[in-house]
Amino acid sequence: MSKLVLSRDVQIPDPLRIGRYRRSPEFGPRILFFSGGSALNEISRTLKAYTHNSIHLVTPFDSGGSSAKLRRAFAMPSIGDLRSRLMALADEAITGHPEVYKLFGYRLPANAAPAELTAQLDDIVAGKNPLVENISNPMRRLIRSQLEHFRDAMPDDFDLRGASIGNLILAGGFIGNHQHLEPTIFLFSKLVNVLGTVRAVVNTNLHLGAELEDGSCIIGQHRLTGKETAPLSSPINKVFLSSDAEQKVLTQAVLRKKNRKLISQADIICYPPGSFYTSLIGNLMPKGVTTAIAANGCPKVYVPNLGTDPEQIGLSAEAAVETLLDHLRTGIENGAPIDKSLNFVLIDKNNKTPMAKFQKGFLKDIGVQTVETALVSKKSAPFYDPELLVTTLLSLT
Repeated sequence: MSKLVLSRDVQIPDPLRIGRYRRSPEFGPRILFFSGGSALNEISRTLKAYTHNSIHLVTPFDSGGSSAKLRRAFAMPSIGDLRSRLMALADEAITGHPEVYKLFGYRLPANAAPAELTAQLDDIVAGKNPLVENISNPMRRLIRSQLEHFRDAMPDDFDLRGASIGNLILAGGFIGNHQHLEPTIFLFSKLVNVLGTVRAVVNTNLHLGAELEDGSCIIGQHRLTGKETAPLSSPINKVFLSSDAEQKVLTQAVLRKKNRKLISQADIICYPPGSFYTSLIGNLMPKGVTTAIAANGCPKVYVPNLGTDPEQIGLSAEAAVETLLDHLRTGIENGAPIDKSLNFVLIDKNNKTPMAKFQKGFLKDIGVQTVETALVSKKSAPFYDPELLVTTLLSLT
């Protein structure tokens, strides 16, 4: 059987293609994002108007915020970023389940006494809280069942201040499904009618670590992002996965067949903006990810950060691309041509941000095409405009 490689001229934005997707988002393209964190949530909300088939592989290595409490209590992967992306892609229209969406987005008070918080959670579990009473069966029974699993396993000293009910439901499902995340992510997706596919890139309880150029070693995603601790004072030299949260115990995660299939089915693969190492590179580290990317002949697009990313200290725009390519080609036997892993870099035509400003000829010399177009609006500046970014990506499908 012969194989043909076809090319076409691309108009950006492509009004015909964009109009077609907007009229029938249920038939929209499978845009796959490797990401974690909240940087992609507004883009995901915009994406729902054009496609209900986007794919989001999310890192489960976060060790900060409310996810940290759950990880310590139940030795589980991080679920906060998963819940955040599921909610961003949920159907918020009246045709969805607004009462379920409201419950899943609710957080317990951050300043209440422990006894008061426990009593409020017990009312929700018992179905006596108005947030639950408004949900019809069988959804109410399913939700209460997941929360019951969590409540029964909850340590007496568990800190419920500011706890996300959505996180507690996911944790309860993890506990009730014998430490498997996927069944409860699937149930969560159905309950809020998620318009896309969201999965953890792996389901194992691992931690992200980094070796810095000054010779120090840091373990824990929350210690790398500069959000909960002081920003890094030395550039990152290498990242790794550890099975221990406090000391370096090198381990390897393996991509599951289901996620490999999702990568193989993508119409376009996007390496989006966000925390460079903990959200993007962390997703590429499990064994099998890079080979699955290279095996798919679809376009691969890198969207550089525009804002300040503490993780990219000492990293120029060119070095970021080289680092990305180093990771994308790791694990591929005898290497792979660059065009198997990266084809395009999106650049705002008025961009003046150092992290997305490339030396003349750099991208062309390595065989990567530049797509220079309007990606930032007056309203969104200095960050990407979700509508402009989404329509540009759609034009490349």
